[in-house]
Amino acid sequence: MGAAGEDLAAAFLERHGMAVLERNWRCARGELDIVADDAGQVVGVEVKTRAGLGYGHPAEAVGPEKLGRLCVLTRLWCRERGRDWERARIDVVAIVLPPGGHPLIEHYRAVES
Repeated sequence: MGAAGEDLAAAFLERHGMAVLERNWRCARGELDIVADDAGQVVGVEVKTRAGLGYGHPAEAVGPEKLGRLCVLTRLWCRERGRDWERARIDVVAIVLPPGGHPLIEHYRAVES
């Protein structure tokens, strides 16, 4: 389900004018699901996918600790690629994929910068 959600998120972001630079970037400190460019600004994107809301909304799984880690990872990615990390931001794409239904995709911009 995670890979399907990431595919949907990448396509969604591109349809809305963002360029996907990298997917599933890993380093010793963790992983970024998607790294994108939004009009010159680097965006670290966390994708959360659920089959339903029985365990809460997918975005609720991204708390302060996770956001802090995403900020560190995005800065590391920027440094590695020579990009401006001071302008980088973190977005969350929350996806609900109900069995047999249409996906619901919500994009939360600049949840932490």
